Amino acid sequence: QVQLLESGGGLVQPGGSLRLSCTASGSILSIASMGWYRQAPGKQRELVARIFSGGNTNYADSVKDRFSISRDNAKNMVSLQMNSLKPEDTAVYYCNAQIRPGGSRYNRDFWGQGTQVTVSS
Repeated sequence: QVQLLESGGGLVQPGGSLRLSCTASGSILSIASMGWYRQAPGKQRELVARIFSGGNTNYADSVKDRFSISRDNAKNMVSLQMNSLKPEDTAVYYCNAQIRPGGSRYNRDFWGQGTQVTVSS
């Protein structure tokens, strides 16, 4: 089965940086996109950034000038470099990927378990 493993969350002061990484493993034929969502307590889950297989990217307006998403196709990995972090960035961050698993005709949506990012002094 396909799994997404996240790493890099933690506690950081405002203005600091963190780098999140997510690696997909298992029976994978192809990956159409990988990205990150986040969810703060009492709020809906929102898209933070996404990168497609061709290299195109999407960012939430609130993070566009501070975060950068990148990929390593050979490792089935996506990373999110988060700079100039603000308390408003505090949330659980979830890796998300559209992956065609082995034995499947279509891409399917996969989620990581989430990693906590806390921005506080």
